[in-house]
Amino acid sequence: MHKRLWAVFRHMIALVRTKLNPNGYARSLGVRLGMNVRFYGMAPAMFGTEPWLISIGDDVYITTGCQFITHDGGTLILRKEVPDLELTAPIAIGSNVYIGLNVTILPGVTIGNRVIIGTGAIVTKSIPDNSVAVGVPARVIETVDEYLEKAKSRSLHLGHLTGAVKAAELKRHFGITS
Repeated sequence: MHKRLWAVFRHMIALVRTKLNPNGYARSLGVRLGMNVRFYGMAPAMFGTEPWLISIGDDVYITTGCQFITHDGGTLILRKEVPDLELTAPIAIGSNVYIGLNVTILPGVTIGNRVIIGTGAIVTKSIPDNSVAVGVPARVIETVDEYLEKAKSRSLHLGHLTGAVKAAELKRHFGITS
């Protein structure tokens, strides 16, 4: 019982640290972070068991539910046959990257610079610079330049506003009076 209580206590401390200082928490695990990395929701276990194999560049936005998996756990059931079987590899994220909700990034993946990874993607292979990748498994569907041209034509032109001002403008735009 004592060990279980201690484990719960440690988990609660980790939860608090992920909320108060997500970058500090990631660095404390050994994740190498560049400048201006923003986490929008972080879980203590999102970096798996080898967080020191993960590097993240500058100006990266990582949303809630993301998982970085640096090893293939399937090898565990095969170690009776091959005792030293191990499939582990680093994950490298470039600069100017957006990683959408609930994305999973698998071992050995490199995500280039100026990349958007869509919500729910499972990234099994490296993604080149200037790409938008979506799906299961993730695949490149267009360049970021193409995405930008489409986005400009659909834009509400409110991205420069902050907090309450942006919320008020969105409510006005969509006719919400509450």
